[in-house]
Amino acid sequence: MEYGICLLSVVPMRAETSDKAEIVTQMLFGECYEILNRDGNWINIQLASDGYSGWIDFKQHTPVTADYFKDWRNTSHPRVMDLLQVVSNGESRIPIGIGSYLPFFDGMSLRINDKSYVYNGRASNASSPATTAQLLKVAANFIKAPYLWGGKSIFGIDCSGFTQQVFGICGYQLPRDAYQQVNHGDEVHFATQTQPGDLAYFSNEEGRIIHVGIMLEGNQIMHAHGEVRIDTLDHNGVYNAERKRYSHQLRIIKRIFL
Repeated sequence: MEYGICLLSVVPMRAETSDKAEIVTQMLFGECYEILNRDGNWINIQLASDGYSGWIDFKQHTPVTADYFKDWRNTSHPRVMDLLQVVSNGESRIPIGIGSYLPFFDGMSLRINDKSYVYNGRASNASSPATTAQLLKVAANFIKAPYLWGGKSIFGIDCSGFTQQVFGICGYQLPRDAYQQVNHGDEVHFATQTQPGDLAYFSNEEGRIIHVGIMLEGNQIMHAHGEVRIDTLDHNGVYNAERKRYSHQLRIIKRIFL
């Protein structure tokens, strides 16, 4: 088997072997992956973090050893807490954003293969899950981030990418898509019983889960819809006061942090 790591701020993972193909997700700096297949200038990879797979351009592939990949997968890594930062060594400076991984970070430097990079920004505590208050503070960093199908970065993010990144930074790994995330946590039976940090899920007319957001105080919800924004939730769904209409139909609420 072959393995790699993302050495750029963000790399698109596509559904097919074309620059025109749908972006199914993104890979952030410091994420490791396993190579599943190759097709010309394209590499089919599976992320070690959440098992999601897609195609990347071979020019954006950085190989790592099997031992490094194994150690990466078995280690909890701090995540970048600042909106924008850089990592650097004597050869290069790499821009990175919130949610990026800091492999084998010791408080000052991180390691990729046998190279060391310096990081001077804020990092999450990989050994201690965050409190609800800390989770909501992390989520607030994403306000006004534009919606992007398949996105996971501050410059473009989708609804489940938003919840995955916020919970991931706070020490809880969720799957990539909303219909997968809904299988985590305990059900909250009434909208009036929600607590900050709960995840609210929404379905389409066929009953498929298509949207997710993070509950706040006062029945407000933070979610990625056009942008990461705050709206109101009631038993019907999300109400957008600017447009004076409901945008999503509530299906179920789950509590991750008990």
